[in-house]
Amino acid sequence: MINRYTVVGQPIAHSLSPVVHQLFGELTQRKICYTRTESTPETLSQTIESLKSQGYKGCNVTSPFKPQAVEVCDKLSREARLAGSVNTIHMRKDGTMVGHTTDGKGLVVDIVSNKRHTVRDKRVLVMGAGGASRGVMQALLEQQPATLHVANRTAEKAIELIGIFREFGEITASGYADLSTLEGFDIVINATTLGMSGQMPELPSQLLNPEALAYDMTYVKQDTPFMLWAKDRGAQTSNGLGMLVEQAAEAFLVWEDVRPKTRMVYPRLREMLV
Repeated sequence: MINRYTVVGQPIAHSLSPVVHQLFGELTQRKICYTRTESTPETLSQTIESLKSQGYKGCNVTSPFKPQAVEVCDKLSREARLAGSVNTIHMRKDGTMVGHTTDGKGLVVDIVSNKRHTVRDKRVLVMGAGGASRGVMQALLEQQPATLHVANRTAEKAIELIGIFREFGEITASGYADLSTLEGFDIVINATTLGMSGQMPELPSQLLNPEALAYDMTYVKQDTPFMLWAKDRGAQTSNGLGMLVEQAAEAFLVWEDVRPKTRMVYPRLREMLV
């Protein structure tokens, strides 16, 4: 029996998820079929219900549907409920659909295991207070950083996250202009897409501590403007490819009860993306 999965988004043709999950299937000797499915905000619920009726075991949900997918699910994991976001739906045998978010775990695994940066007792900055940042807050705070600061163009939106996630650890918030008054950070995560449109905020020179990691959650082949800015200041940089792979591995674990050895996937992906 072949278990069927898909990723739902708009647009979706560029998604690497089918490649990643097919590799996972090979590595774990699981017979799976993983495809891409285009939807619209108006038809998302029907699209996902149709997948369930066709016998799919699950699906991933990507931009712009992660918040909307919360309403489609019958149950939510605690992480998905707090994040207000679902990127993985498990279609169970009893007919219920359980929503998960694996983005936070994927980000942390990439930073800690792949990039070899400790989060515990470090100063961490997340730029942006939208869905991407909200989806990783809990996982970052559970690593017990010295502080987790959220900066956003609208400070009020960043401050809202304090009330949602303060039970997990020390969290502060501000607008971008206030970053110049703060001490430097050991890990800076760009959870916005501003840099891709040439709108990256002006950042203070002391933002990055020595040997800091500058992590851009956006995945593109070229360095993003944020990464170029950080490289000029001597920081280690990373795009979101590792997060993509590691969050996919967490989703695979939800569906297939096994977490693939992701280190085997990266060489194959890099060959494809040269």
